Amino acid sequence: MSPRRDVAVPDLVERARAGEARAVARLISLVEDESPLLREVMAALAPYAGRAQVIGITGSPGVGKSTSTSALVTELRRQDKRVGVLAVDPSSPFSGGALLGDRVRMQDHATDAGVYIRSMASRGHLGGLSWSTPQALRVLDAAGCDVILIETVGVGQSEVEIAGLADTTLVLLAPGMGDGIQAAKAGILEIGDLYVVNKADRDGADQVRRDLRSMLALAQAPEGAWKPPIVKTVAQKGEGLDEVVAEIEKHRVWLESSGELARRRTRRARDEIEAIAVTALRKRWGDVHGRSELDDLAAAVVAGTADPYAAADELLEGL
Repeated sequence: MSPRRDVAVPDLVERARAGEARAVARLISLVEDESPLLREVMAALAPYAGRAQVIGITGSPGVGKSTSTSALVTELRRQDKRVGVLAVDPSSPFSGGALLGDRVRMQDHATDAGVYIRSMASRGHLGGLSWSTPQALRVLDAAGCDVILIETVGVGQSEVEIAGLADTTLVLLAPGMGDGIQAAKAGILEIGDLYVVNKADRDGADQVRRDLRSMLALAQAPEGAWKPPIVKTVAQKGEGLDEVVAEIEKHRVWLESSGELARRRTRRARDEIEAIAVTALRKRWGDVHGRSELDDLAAAVVAGTADPYAAADELLEGL
């Protein structure tokens, strides 16, 4: 794909920083399309990123993630925060595009200039996030969003990837869905900074809260560690969201005072650099060796005439 000559990156970045929604959309599209201009875009955005508070929202399908995200946007807008939403949807097997379209489910905010909502396709990525989410996050950050909400697909155990990308991770649960068992099985007790029992007007909400509290009490947390609170909400009615926002703010203060915010963001940048480097290495290997050499080496490993480490060494020679 050759660079589009009608795209002036500095102008596009300036318009995005001024809050122009079309410019923000164009930049994210360049990210998703793996445009040759992406390096220039990221270099132009770098001085303006790192200011937004990034909140991940995760949980199994059916707990009300989209409804809770929309209600949370409403509460944040009451505080005059500029909000960006990256809603990572399952992909269409035909087009690779987002299938559910969270923007359809967040029409209440469609005309609000202080809110930018973008549905992104997971494109088969098992971690619940699109591969391009970190770069899209940087676009919204540089565009002046105070808070960026990342709502993930909801794919069970792979969902823990969100913790590597967010400053604060909200884990949503709901009564009547076996979420107490899911909490233990999916490893979400290790990633949640705040637990939200949604649909709390249903029977069993208090039991989910008790189960969560018991399981969290069993966790071996070091001294001075953050103790995740549990909040009950009815997102559809907007109930309990003020408490959620208050707990998010408490967590932000703790992150900054403990030094954990810097550690998390450094880890996030390290993972992003590593992913870019591995992708570049894979492409370089493909350009030098091609697929057939890998097939030959794999056949040798299967036949027992080579071990996988020796095969990998051979593959890396000449790069």
